[in-house]
Amino acid sequence: MLKGLGQLGDLGKIMAQAKEMQEKMQELQQRMETITAEGSSGAGMVKATVTAKGKLTSLEVDPALFSGEEDKAVLEDLIVAAVNDAQEKAIALGQEEMAKMTQEMGLPAGMLPGGMG
Repeated sequence: MLKGLGQLGDLGKIMAQAKEMQEKMQELQQRMETITAEGSSGAGMVKATVTAKGKLTSLEVDPALFSGEEDKAVLEDLIVAAVNDAQEKAIALGQEEMAKMTQEMGLPAGMLPGGMG
């Protein structure tokens, strides 16, 4: 009589899975703000820390760079290199977190928004 209503149960299951995925994505977005990576340049004379979202959170410059031995252009290049190094590492850490979440949810790789899974 009510043939086909079994599919409504499947729809409910799919909706529940979608809600769970949305909640996990929100959690991951929050975690991405706390995951950090440190990059360096000039044999560690300049260090930058960046979140997995790409936000620069700290910058350390060895005081020896201010002694007049190094010029402004060299210091600027070292800062850019350290920040780029940190950002590359932070992106990799963020992608690892996305891959973990994808695996935990039993999804194929690349199924999360932005192809980051």
